[in-house]
Parts: sequence; C-alpha cells; structure tokens
Amino acid sequence: MAARKATSKPAAAKPNVSAEELTAYYKDMLLIRRFEEKAGQLYGMGLIGGFCHLYIGQEAVVVGLEAAAKEGDKRITSYRDHGHMLACGMDPNGVMAELTGREGGYSKGKGGSMHMFSKEKHFYGGHGIVAAQVPLGAGLAFADKYKGNDNVTFTYFGDGAANQGQVYEAYNMAELWNLPCVFVIENNQYAMGTSTKRSTHSPSYWERGAAYGIKGEEVDGMDVLAVKAAGEKAVEVCRAGKGPYILEIKTYRYRGHSMSDPAKYRTREEVQKMRDERDPIEAVRSMLLTGKHATEDDLKAIDKEIKEVVNASAEFAKESPEPALDELWTDIYA
Repeated sequence: MAARKATSKPAAAKPNVSAEELTAYYKDMLLIRRFEEKAGQLYGMGLIGGFCHLYIGQEAVVVGLEAAAKEGDKRITSYRDHGHMLACGMDPNGVMAELTGREGGYSKGKGGSMHMFSKEKHFYGGHGIVAAQVPLGAGLAFADKYKGNDNVTFTYFGDGAANQGQVYEAYNMAELWNLPCVFVIENNQYAMGTSTKRSTHSPSYWERGAAYGIKGEEVDGMDVLAVKAAGEKAVEVCRAGKGPYILEIKTYRYRGHSMSDPAKYRTREEVQKMRDERDPIEAVRSMLLTGKHATEDDLKAIDKEIKEVVNASAEFAKESPEPALDELWTDIYA
C-alpha cells in the first residue's frame, strides 16, 4: 500500500457553536479545574497518597476533543488523567474516592490516581509507565477496525513520551493497518521538567508522522473551539477509514509535573503571564459575557454549583471505607 503524504496544512477553522454548547464547555472545563484544585488540597492534607498529577491549565484539550467524540469512541491516556475521566462523564465521586484509595472508587481503591478504568465510559486508563498507553491505544483502534464499526480511539500522551521508541512502533503499525486512532500529543512544553527547547532538536512533534505517511497538525490547546475543530477533522479522517491522525496540541500546565514538583525550571512570571493572557476557561468566560450569552451572576451560579459537586465528591471520598483485605484478590483477571 502506498504511503500517504503527511499534511502540513494549518489547523481547521474554529466551528460555530451555540450558546448552549459554549456554556457546556465552560462548565466542563470549570469542573476539571475545581476538581483538581480540591485534589491538590486533599493531597496536602495527606488524604491522597503517592503521585498526583494535576491537569490545571490543560482543560481545553480534553473538553474540546470530547466535543468531537461520539458514543462508542474510546480514550486512553497517561497518569495526568483526572480531566479525561471527568470530561468523558465519569462520576466525580468515584474519581475522588479512587484518588483517596477508598472502596467507592472506580478501581475500588486499589489503583489510585494513575490506574482508573471505566468500561461503561470507554475509558481505558491512566497508565503510569511513560508512553505505555500508546501501543495499547493502537490496539484498541485495531479492535474497532476488526469489528468493522466507525469508532475512534483517542490516544493521549505528552511531549516527554513523544520521544519514546514505542510511540513510533505504534505509528508504523497504525499506518500499515490503517487504524482509526487519533494520536493526541498534549504538549505542555516541559515534560517532567525539561523544556522542549532543551530536550528535542525538532520540537514539532506532529511532523514526525511524515516518516510513516500519517497526516496531522498543530493545534492551539488553550482554545477549546480550536481543539474541537481539529478533533472533528481528525475523527472524520479516521471514521472514513483514512486514519490514523496526529494532533499535537500546544498547551500549558500551571502546576508542577506532580504535587511533589516545585517547578523551579520556569519562572513564576512565565506561569502568571499564561494565566493572565491565555487561560482557556477565562477565554470562554469572556465569550459568554461579551456575546451576552450569560451574565456575571449566571457564571457565579455555575461556579457555586460546580464547587458543590466537587465538595460533595470530597465528602463521599472521606466517608467511603478503605477496601477490605480480601479485595486484593478480586479483579486480577478481566
């Protein structure tokens, strides 16, 4: 089969969206932001142990792509995964209970932050090994191709993982077998703590797909509408049997790599500048206000409602018991 030439076309134009859709994106992103802020508080209180990687700043990526998804589509990602869970409709109570290692969690308290799954929502993890989810995502896409449906798998990984060899093995197989897989590079520009400018000679990650004939593009990951538009273009390619597709989404995390990271590799001024000028939630908030789709009071009410949901998830987690010892022997095999 002849290789397809990789495209270098710019990202798709932003879609027209209704006031209801814009409000929904605002709510979804704000839920992730408030949930992660609460998770950070619980970690500081010692109620969440181990590693905890927060998604604050990157909310537009997963909310924009979920807006382009349909029922039956799958998603798989790395350890920075709480936002993906919430965006695909997983219950905040179950997510927070799992973070705290409680019985009411999605993995019954045995998986923690990096190992949650939901067959009902087609969420296949959180994976702690860097880039391990990429060939698994290609495998999920292979299953759908084998079954002959038009479902797509969103395979998320970061700029640090983009230098792993297994990513390119997965690219090769995905192109050879024409798999309906959207490879999503969440480029937050620092991997664990090293700037892409210092770690990678060719910082345009999506263009590496050219070696395999895979189409792709770079996307503004701080703009939920731009992400949605690019996501719709990518899934159209994959559903038509012309996949895979690579989206390199340029985003930015405000917190450290994990809760234990002081993030001394960048200045406070740099982070504050991103917050002030490029925050994805504030951008949608401004659109709602300037378009007269919502008032300040409306948005305050939304924030209050979401804080109540998040606070309730924290209380649910605190009240849920720790897993019994015999629970260690369950769910060993699928």
